[in-house]
Amino acid sequence: MPKLNPKLLSRLHDDHLRNLAWMEQSNADVLVHSNEIPHGYVVPPHSHRRTQVLCVFAGVVLVATARGRWMIPPGHALVIPQGLTHSVEMYSDVSMRSIYILEPRGRAASGAPEVLAVTDLAHHLLAEAIRLQGMDGDPHRAELVMALLVDEIGRLEQQPLGLPFPASGRLAALCRAFLDHPVPGARIDDWARQLNLSRRSFTRLFREETGVSFTTWRQQACLFACLPRLASGEPVTTVALEAGYESVPAFTTMFKRMLGSSPRSYFKAREAI
Repeated sequence: MPKLNPKLLSRLHDDHLRNLAWMEQSNADVLVHSNEIPHGYVVPPHSHRRTQVLCVFAGVVLVATARGRWMIPPGHALVIPQGLTHSVEMYSDVSMRSIYILEPRGRAASGAPEVLAVTDLAHHLLAEAIRLQGMDGDPHRAELVMALLVDEIGRLEQQPLGLPFPASGRLAALCRAFLDHPVPGARIDDWARQLNLSRRSFTRLFREETGVSFTTWRQQACLFACLPRLASGEPVTTVALEAGYESVPAFTTMFKRMLGSSPRSYFKAREAI
């Protein structure tokens, strides 16, 4: 992770505080905001009274809470419910847009974070909303664009890019270590042995702590570890083999099962949005 110079860090922190104050002081039902943020910056833990829909147009962002992490690649958005404390880490130079909604509906009204696939329509409506917000033009047009944007956001398709994290210290440590060095063939018995648990006790504990099975979590974690590298343009072959997959086809099969297309097709489509 690159180290940012103190002046830049100070400016980014001031921008963040200014944005929070602007949101809290505004009485508008919907606000939109645009950010260009360098690789390595971490927005410190915070929350807000509005539901945020954080849309990533370039780069990869990691949003973390006490109970989970959500990876947001290009062409996706994360719904962050109002009042939820979260931090935001830039895994590359990032171009992102945010929608702040007082009364969300549809997908945006979820009580838990959800990653959504951004449509062409949502992308263009958001760009137009940001343009109109900074102008003294026709307020009726601005209201129509905002209303249509909120409606479209509420209809976006959910994507399986959330990674629940356990609260247990020892189990959480194993999960974090796995993210640093993913092993697609990691076995339940090996993890259970490290925690001095039987297979059955470990399986029960893991589901209680994360809400998903170990196999499901392992697949999602492998995808998490690979997404930033793929988004930055690294060859699929390099990423797949260094992630521990026996072959590129095996990695591609996992990727297609999780996201519906091959890595190359997926990122090509995301870049076109």
